[in-house]
Amino acid sequence: MSTTDRGARVDRPGASDRAAAARPASPARPGRPGRLVPDQHGAWAFLALPVFLAAPALSWHPALVPVVLAWVAAYPAAWALTGRLTAPRPHRFDRALRLWLPLAGVAAAASVAWRPWLVWVGVLYGLGYAVSLTYARARRERALGNDLVLVAQCALMVPVLVGVGARGGWVPPWPTFDGTLALLTAVCALALVGSTLHVKSLIRERRRPGFARASRWFSLACLAAATGLAVTGTPWPLMPATLAALRTHLLRDPSLRPGRIGMVELGVLVVLAGSAWWA
Repeated sequence: MSTTDRGARVDRPGASDRAAAARPASPARPGRPGRLVPDQHGAWAFLALPVFLAAPALSWHPALVPVVLAWVAAYPAAWALTGRLTAPRPHRFDRALRLWLPLAGVAAAASVAWRPWLVWVGVLYGLGYAVSLTYARARRERALGNDLVLVAQCALMVPVLVGVGARGGWVPPWPTFDGTLALLTAVCALALVGSTLHVKSLIRERRRPGFARASRWFSLACLAAATGLAVTGTPWPLMPATLAALRTHLLRDPSLRPGRIGMVELGVLVVLAGSAWWA
């Protein structure tokens, strides 16, 4: 040992140390290539939900293709750019950045060429990315506040997609935001907040009982709101809200594997996306 347990005395190098120093250094092993996609698998379901919720309310237009492509590609592009700016080994994000950033940029440019008003949407999403980058610099990427930024971006995509199918120009298509679209947007936000609280209460925040209580009460509040809508003649949110409340109250074992938790969440979101066709 070079130091003793009691103090900081350093021994002089012996013969074995000199022999080791004289040997040529072995060549360094090449590092593993960086990932191409984020390891947050649940985020892909978050990205898909607003697309499926908007589908029943939108009119088809070719501009929807680059808009959806930009929406999906922007997530791994932002993840790679954040890693390049803040990670201890930023070079591991180079491959992903070279793939996703040009793809997202080209798709976004095509989207703006068809629908110039999407520039204002891009400004809003840029502000959201700045908030997420602040969390990343503080090493708090998994904080609830950062998750809620993604939830807000997903919910905003519902009226954006419907607007893309409606008209172009520089003025956003405000008249498309009617009561049905407002409900779809609110349901998207509430469903993703509920999913975030539930998953965190089972994994990252499982040692904080307050998260589990917040998740259960939130699901009951959503179920009460869905029941009120059903009474007034809008029943389609009731089934997914019931499933969400049941999974929050029955699926409470923190020892469950994340994969199983994720499959349950995916099932609830699939039911919600299917129910929206009756909106």
